[in-house]
Amino acid sequence: MNSETLDLRAKADWVWRETLAIHRRAPETRLASSLSAVEIFVALYYGGVLRFDASQPLAAHRDRCVISKGHGSICMYPILADLGFFSKDELLRVCHSGGFLGGIPDPVIPGYETVNGSLGHGLGVATGMALGLKRLDSDRQVFVVSGDGELHEGANWEAAMFASQHRLDNLNLIIDDNGISMLGYTDDIVSHHSLSERLTAFGWDCRRVDGHDVLAVQAGLLEMKVTAAGKPKALIAKTLKGRGVPGLENAPLSHILNPKPELIDSLLEQLP
Repeated sequence: MNSETLDLRAKADWVWRETLAIHRRAPETRLASSLSAVEIFVALYYGGVLRFDASQPLAAHRDRCVISKGHGSICMYPILADLGFFSKDELLRVCHSGGFLGGIPDPVIPGYETVNGSLGHGLGVATGMALGLKRLDSDRQVFVVSGDGELHEGANWEAAMFASQHRLDNLNLIIDDNGISMLGYTDDIVSHHSLSERLTAFGWDCRRVDGHDVLAVQAGLLEMKVTAAGKPKALIAKTLKGRGVPGLENAPLSHILNPKPELIDSLLEQLP
């Protein structure tokens, strides 16, 4: 295990703990879907994938990262604070008076590109960004992180067809494939069957990865970034919703469940 392995794994474990601590102070935040995406965001922001300048969040030379699964992105708060997008003191005021970090993130937060409250729209917005950058002859890339549940929205598949039609190989979709929508398993609602086969049929370049293997996620993202084959690209990251929390992990209603404060305290006390 090299130092890079240790660093990214250690960073993911730290983000997991901080996300739990935020939810302990602000139980209205969505914990389960935030925990499934920890390694995805750690690989994007610490793994040399995204180009950004925390002091200039909207600088033209940045890569764009659209966080479509807004409800499940509270794990982004400690990452953005750690990287200097805003003060770490703000983490103590999530969902509290005077703070700007809400239960559903919006673009008032430095580092967030779009409104993320209504799910299923991020891919369409990101597709427009990718087309615009292509027409500006920019080498900047667009990344969009979506949950598998929000792919039930038809607008995603319109965007998928549009991106393929326009050969947007600067567009990179990462799917947090935890298999659970808001009110149950996706297979019990409208099954995606094989997301990779569906996206491939829509003209996309797809690959799959263990979404909790942070180095595998990083490698997949870096490979996507340098691949320019005239196709939009997707990384399907298989994850567990509520990972690491007893009673929450892979539970069908985990999106709307809150663990008891005593359980969170116990988990935090057990961690080094």
